[in-house]
Amino acid sequence: MKNTSKNYYSEKNSNQYKKNSSSNSYSKNTKVSKNNRFSTNSAKNNIDNKINLNEKNKSKFHTIKRRMQRTKSNLEVSKKALDYQQGLANKKNFDDWIWGKHSVFETLNSKRAINRIWCTSEIFSSEKFYILLKDLKSKGVLIEEVSWNRISQLTNGASHQGVALQLAYSQTIPLEKLIEFSKKNSANSIILALDGITDPHNVGAIIRSAEAFNCKGIIIPQRRSAGLTGTVAKVAAGALEHLPVSRVVNLNRALEELKKNGFLVIGLSGNAQLSISSFHEKTPLVVVVGSEDKGISLITQKKCDYLLNIPLKGQTSSLNASVAAAISLFHLTT
Repeated sequence: MKNTSKNYYSEKNSNQYKKNSSSNSYSKNTKVSKNNRFSTNSAKNNIDNKINLNEKNKSKFHTIKRRMQRTKSNLEVSKKALDYQQGLANKKNFDDWIWGKHSVFETLNSKRAINRIWCTSEIFSSEKFYILLKDLKSKGVLIEEVSWNRISQLTNGASHQGVALQLAYSQTIPLEKLIEFSKKNSANSIILALDGITDPHNVGAIIRSAEAFNCKGIIIPQRRSAGLTGTVAKVAAGALEHLPVSRVVNLNRALEELKKNGFLVIGLSGNAQLSISSFHEKTPLVVVVGSEDKGISLITQKKCDYLLNIPLKGQTSSLNASVAAAISLFHLTT
């Protein structure tokens, strides 16, 4: 009886031990499993983070690379533009330019034909240059007071000492001499007056046509007009040697002076009501030709006795200034 009870007790304890052992074993395995899962997730997160970091770095790298390519492209464009501008500056013809105080002063005293002068305010007001420059300005030479940097820009960085000039191809004459010359040679003389034509090619072509149709002279204003440069002379193809030119300070005052001396002033305008083919006045004439884009200025139009148009039959609404001058001279001289 006792033995049975002992065996039972011991068997019970044994089973309980096995159960506990089993339970403990399960518990331990569970803990290990959790730890393994945690460590696995941590490793996976580390790998994902590294992948994301690499992708971000790649994205940043490509962004920087694109920016560098754009910067390089912009630098190449800027370099090309700079090279182009430098090429234009190098191609500029300085054959008819003179700069430097001594050289310019000697040129002014030599009475050579001058188209234009650029100087600083110090040079213009100096005792050495003031009287000479003032006298030239009254004769129609365009004198501009500009900054030192502006002259450096015009002369391509030369040592200019604050003054530079551009020579003219030929001498101009005063308006009074042009009027006297035109009246002496013809009863129905024609003089051309240019209003705002700044393209030297147009001025040269007009001079060529004017001489071909036996005009007695050309009037150009001091400002808003190309001077008698080498380009003008080249386009004129020798006509400038046989045609007197007067450069006036104010075109409108010059037209008033011509009216006082018996000239009839006519202006060419696309908006005029009277056709040039209907104009038959036989008297000394001044034909005013305006620029191709703006035409004759409104103030100058008021000084004209007649405004004439050249009738056009096609879709083109206007003519080149030199072509319009040639056509009008043909009508007026036949």
